[in-house]
Amino acid sequence: MAANPSKIIFQWEGMDAKGNRNKGEISARSDAIVKAELRRQGIRPLKVKKKPQPLLGSFGQKPIVPKDIAIFSRQLATMMAAGIPLVQAFDIIGKGHEKPAMQDMLASIKANIEGGSTLTESLAKFPFHFDELFCNLVEAGEHAGILEELLNKIAEYKEKTESLKAKIKKALTYPIAVLVVAIIVSAVLLIFVVPQFESLFNGFGADLPAFTQMVVELSRFMQESWWLIFGIIGIAVFILMQAKKRSRKFNHFIDRLVLKLPVIGDIMNKAAIARFARTLSTMSAAGVPLVEALESVAGATGNIVYSEAVLQMREQVATGIQLQQSMKNAELFPHMVVQMVAIGEEAGSVETMLAKVADFYEEEVDNAVDSLSSLIEPLIMAILGVLVGGLIVAMYLPIFMMGSVF
Repeated sequence: MAANPSKIIFQWEGMDAKGNRNKGEISARSDAIVKAELRRQGIRPLKVKKKPQPLLGSFGQKPIVPKDIAIFSRQLATMMAAGIPLVQAFDIIGKGHEKPAMQDMLASIKANIEGGSTLTESLAKFPFHFDELFCNLVEAGEHAGILEELLNKIAEYKEKTESLKAKIKKALTYPIAVLVVAIIVSAVLLIFVVPQFESLFNGFGADLPAFTQMVVELSRFMQESWWLIFGIIGIAVFILMQAKKRSRKFNHFIDRLVLKLPVIGDIMNKAAIARFARTLSTMSAAGVPLVEALESVAGATGNIVYSEAVLQMREQVATGIQLQQSMKNAELFPHMVVQMVAIGEEAGSVETMLAKVADFYEEEVDNAVDSLSSLIEPLIMAILGVLVGGLIVAMYLPIFMMGSVF
């Protein structure tokens, strides 16, 4: 199961209290849990078995991505607005989806709903794709009888946040990819090309220029110890990934460092504020109490520094302090944002003001990404020139010097 590797999809058949034969699918860790869940729902299990997997398993299957969840939210809202029953809507969306993993997940959710679970309970069984924030909004919609309206808000929220993530990824991926390619090309030149020139230089019978000699020595080192260099890089990457996965202190250090970087830090700060404002606006519009909403918002900011600040704000709001004052105390939010929230609190339209803040900062991130792209392109060209061009110049320098002598 793509959503939760520790759970398995079981197919079941059973008899309800009226003697009707039912069947469906449930995601669980064992068949015993499935049987217990069915009995809890008043169904006597007759047959429970694991859902057969494709011959090649999940190899080659496209994974479920956040964009799929955003599209699903919009489709479900549209179908409910058209008066299509929830179970039928899941059936239509699932069968029409191109990804088998998404089809399986929606079929399992549909089976859970048919088994008597609420939509919130069914979605909560797939926390990897439907996080606490998503489930809280759905639950608020179910309780208030405005599920269709809330699903539209969720769809809009997911589309906006995914668009924001794509902009940030665009800002970071391009320069990193170019630098990685430059390093690989340089390594190939040092290991395979420079040795060919070295054999040519040996027949000159003269001392090589200092720059060329340095490159030749670097080439020899790469030929003899390339495995050590790549091994150290691999170990370092593995250690960093493990530290990021296991150490909150390390994540806090990295997130704080990123916020202080020139240009990139400004983009990440604006992105965190945009996520905070968009998420809190969506939850406030859904009628979720502020203290409860802030707990969910903390995990949606995308940065531990902001996440911890929002949790501290939650504690202050719980004691009666106004939201705008708690934001001011956090010392992370610009004066304009605090003032707009203050106006929203006075006018009783916090969600509207937060939505305006989110729109403004999402546009700011978009502009900053475009500016970064135009700023970083000449810098990348300069780095490429130094790395690759420097190696080429070093190799041809002795030949140029010989030409000047003769």
